[in-house]
Amino acid sequence: QVQLVESGGGLVQAGGSLRLSCAASGRTYAMGWFRQAPGKEREFVATISRSGGSTIYADSVKGRFTISRDNAKNTMYLEMNSLKPEDTAVYYCAAGGVAVISANAYTNWGQGTQVTVSS
Repeated sequence: QVQLVESGGGLVQAGGSLRLSCAASGRTYAMGWFRQAPGKEREFVATISRSGGSTIYADSVKGRFTISRDNAKNTMYLEMNSLKPEDTAVYYCAAGGVAVISANAYTNWGQGTQVTVSS
């Protein structure tokens, strides 16, 4: 069972940037980021294939967020720029077999890291 640990969350002003990391305890295939705001359902943010050659983004973050990975370090990243208050949420990383947007496809989940964007 691969363990996932997120880091890099915090408080930032609107328009600012943050970089999230997700460290895996072993080899992973597809990985993704999801987020959950208070009172809302968990939603897809971005996903990346093992090779990094395939990525998918939610429309709400396209052009502002960039997902990447370093397989030598078993780590995935989410570079978040031009942050908006509506990006405030707990961000979760996940690992699965295929880079898709459905949370059901991911079998391993981290504990989450809080991102708060102030206006």
